Amino acid sequence: MPSAGLPQGAVPRLERPGPLRERVYEALLELITTRALRPGRHLVESELAGHLGVSRQPVREALQRLNTEGWVDLRPAQGAFVHEPSDEEVDQLLTVRTLLEAEAARLAAANATSNGIARLEKLCAQGEEAVERDRIDVVVDTSAAFHATVMELSANAVLAELAARVGRRVRWCFTPVARQRGKQSWIEHRDLIAAIADRDEQRATRIMREHTEHTRTSYRERNSG
Repeated sequence: MPSAGLPQGAVPRLERPGPLRERVYEALLELITTRALRPGRHLVESELAGHLGVSRQPVREALQRLNTEGWVDLRPAQGAFVHEPSDEEVDQLLTVRTLLEAEAARLAAANATSNGIARLEKLCAQGEEAVERDRIDVVVDTSAAFHATVMELSANAVLAELAARVGRRVRWCFTPVARQRGKQSWIEHRDLIAAIADRDEQRATRIMREHTEHTRTSYRERNSG
């Protein structure tokens, strides 16, 4: 199985100031969630340390933490590998996402300010432009920002905290289907903005539920194809 080798210069070396252990963890998690390190990839401590410009110790600690959180599998006598989630795992994750985000959309329709709605419109325009330019990395980042903003506009801190816990895993699922979802995803975002602006809680809930279900369907179709 291939090791963790990455294209030269793909990973910036970490600056020394700050909690190095945390920064190594965040760097590796970013590489996994963006699929620069793909599921099943063998993670070699020395190679990762070289890419990040650090010693092996913080890499080892980060891999142990990622193992605890389910992002990495540590196998005896084999080493560390990027976790390959089962279809059931992904389905459960996206089910929870639908519940959280549908409620966030309802609350956003009740609580969003005109400034908040303008922020959603700006993000939507950025996402549409990224689709036209086929900048999938920007599409994924902008979609995540859009959903995080809806969550923020819900004005429910507990809901936002729960959503943040699954946010990176959702990004991991969305990345491989972002091109497949294409313009349609942003059409649905536009419809959601309209519902929020109209203060229509029921419509906002329905649109967000359907939107998140479309992502789940796309992921299933991709995996079964």
